[in-house]
Amino acid sequence: MDDLKDQSAVSTTATNGVVESEEVRAQEALLGDTDPSLTSADDVAKALNVDPSHGLSEEEAKRRLAKFGPNELASAPPVPKWKKFLAQFQDPLVYLLIAATIISVIAWFIEKANAQPGAEGGEVLPFDAIVIILILIVNAVLGYMQEAKAEAAVEALAQMTAPQTSVLRDGKVMRINTADVVPGDIIVLAEGDSVSADGRLVNAASLRIAEASLTGESVPVGKKPDTLTEAKALGDRANMIFNGTSVTQGTGRAIVTGTGMNTQVGKIADMLSATEDEKTPLQKEMDYVSKILGIAVCVIAVVVLVALAVLEGFNDVHDVIDSLLLARSFLAFGCLAGCGRRAGRLGRHPDRGAGAWCAAYGRAQRHRQETAFGGDLGLRFRDLLG
Repeated sequence: MDDLKDQSAVSTTATNGVVESEEVRAQEALLGDTDPSLTSADDVAKALNVDPSHGLSEEEAKRRLAKFGPNELASAPPVPKWKKFLAQFQDPLVYLLIAATIISVIAWFIEKANAQPGAEGGEVLPFDAIVIILILIVNAVLGYMQEAKAEAAVEALAQMTAPQTSVLRDGKVMRINTADVVPGDIIVLAEGDSVSADGRLVNAASLRIAEASLTGESVPVGKKPDTLTEAKALGDRANMIFNGTSVTQGTGRAIVTGTGMNTQVGKIADMLSATEDEKTPLQKEMDYVSKILGIAVCVIAVVVLVALAVLEGFNDVHDVIDSLLLARSFLAFGCLAGCGRRAGRLGRHPDRGAGAWCAAYGRAQRHRQETAFGGDLGLRFRDLLG
């Protein structure tokens, strides 16, 4: 088995496939056909053009950093801000509010088209639709701002806790950011250190490394620089160290053979990046409840409108307008819980923000419908149905 290809054939994910990155190909070319675990430490050092007792120079390290890239796992491309904003509208209950807006505009147009010349009354603009649209926009803005603040806080925290690694450069041991580690660097390992890159051991003293995060081995593995006689699985490569593991005992030094996506952890990350993110059980349950509530509201609205049409009929255009307004009210009322839930998700009190505005709008709409239909709507429906 060609161990070098197993370790180094890491790629970055493209839209419809996996494309090998320039950094990975450059690191492969640096080692050539050299298999670190089956080759002596001296030969690996020669292939990487580094003196194990002196390390790389600062100039050479900078040159390799520019060529191979930072020692970081590739992250997904950032989502454009406009997509994040539009994502705030991806909710079944928001769709109901949009439908209520459309119905309200249609009712307004019908009323305007059938208004008698010179007659007073009616709305100059579809204020109901405007109010709903404003509520949706404010709700989306609040959600977008809250998510943006959370992302900024996470990014700031990541910068504050940037990991560091001890390396040998210009004959001196120094601490550098893990992202600045390059192929050919000599990593200095001590108890409690996290391994920041894949490497070939040069020397080790009672060195034991916990590799559970990579191989699943629950017991720390003993390491020694002896060359292997045959290719073995990751957990049995005693002369290799791997990114993402940690030193539990002893000391040692190793030559970095792979960084970033050109590590075993990078290979795993690359495979995971090709899979789609699944929603959490809570998100699935919330979507399910929203969908059921939306369907229930639509069914009830249709049943009530059909009952009104069968029992009383539509005598003129005003009856059609009143029916459309009634359907719009059902859709708006059914969305109050969803808007309140979204406001609660933003960490706000349910009596404040978009949820409260929706509730106030719902109370105003109910008063208007009771006035239009002559009394309590519940009593009117009960009379019609029985």
